[in-house]
Amino acid sequence: MATFVIVGAGLAGAKAAQTLREEGFDGEVVLIGAEEERPYERPPLSKGYLQGRSEREKIFVHPPYWYADQEIDLRLGVTVTGIALDAHEVALDDGSRMSYDKLLITTGASPRTLPGQAYTLRTVADSEALKAGFAAGGRVVIIGAGWIGLESAAAAREAGCEVTVVEPAPTPLHRVLGPELGEVFANVHRRHGVDLRLGVSAEEVEADGVRLGTGERLPADLVVAGVGAAPNVNLAREAGLEVGDGILTDAALRTSHPDVYAAGDVAESYHPLYGRRLRVEHWANALNGGPAAARSMLGQEVVYDRVPYFYTDQFDLGMEFSGDTRGYDQVVIRGEELEFIAYWLREGRVIAGMNVNVWDVVDDIQRLIRSGGPLPPQD
Repeated sequence: MATFVIVGAGLAGAKAAQTLREEGFDGEVVLIGAEEERPYERPPLSKGYLQGRSEREKIFVHPPYWYADQEIDLRLGVTVTGIALDAHEVALDDGSRMSYDKLLITTGASPRTLPGQAYTLRTVADSEALKAGFAAGGRVVIIGAGWIGLESAAAAREAGCEVTVVEPAPTPLHRVLGPELGEVFANVHRRHGVDLRLGVSAEEVEADGVRLGTGERLPADLVVAGVGAAPNVNLAREAGLEVGDGILTDAALRTSHPDVYAAGDVAESYHPLYGRRLRVEHWANALNGGPAAARSMLGQEVVYDRVPYFYTDQFDLGMEFSGDTRGYDQVVIRGEELEFIAYWLREGRVIAGMNVNVWDVVDDIQRLIRSGGPLPPQD
């Protein structure tokens, strides 16, 4: 009987295990996670759960009894310390070794940290600690105006905190959305009382504040570091798998070893639509990538070519984003101030789209991106 081992018990790993059973695999499935919590979804940690609007039980991928019902060997609080590719074995932190026929790596990413007393947001425990800190009120300084930074800022303001966001780029989300749409998010946060310090770097996190590169010191009761995440590739690299920005895979999510696969935040996979490898750190990639990898492990023909997708809710702004803006040379916005669709174009062709407070249009936007065609005339 074959044994499939999944290293990383997050959304991608849990959905891969589910898919293996749904597709009729009757061998042994072992799902190994370093955290003590059973697999859960991360978006609520910076959105509804952080804001106290979601119950704890609703963040989990499956109910606790599901794993036993599906005969999935879920091992929590266990760390894989090594992979022996030739021997088809993984080493565990208790000194034992486990054999596998096929291996899926879904180890995700870890938040980049800053020296000093700065919170990060990646786990359930992180979210609960921040929620408690925000409930106490006071002054919050958030370093980084990316998705995590802005969602944390919104949660802190809604809890009644005084919030300052420090970002070295000229607008929030500058690298992802560019200045045109970054300014939209800046205006939303300013309207809700967030003090944005743009074009300024944080030099040091001190015991009771943050010192900026300008020499100014911002007093703070709580500091959040939202400065990005790094893929957890060390295990793969030490095993001898090919690694770039993430674990390199083909469009079927196969790594450089034929019996090892990777999915989710940790995978840098060839994307046929873009003709290059992408590493996507968003919920939809874990949700869809885990099942695709499972099917590939089963020998099915798989081409994982999902259009990258992300969503956020901040104050009165709800947004869905599709595509990849890299290399854009034009932005077209259709609609009003906080109810519009934005399109990023390169050489007249749509490469990304974002609908703000406009719903049920994602499929249309993604079809337009896939078509490689121009933006149609406005009705």
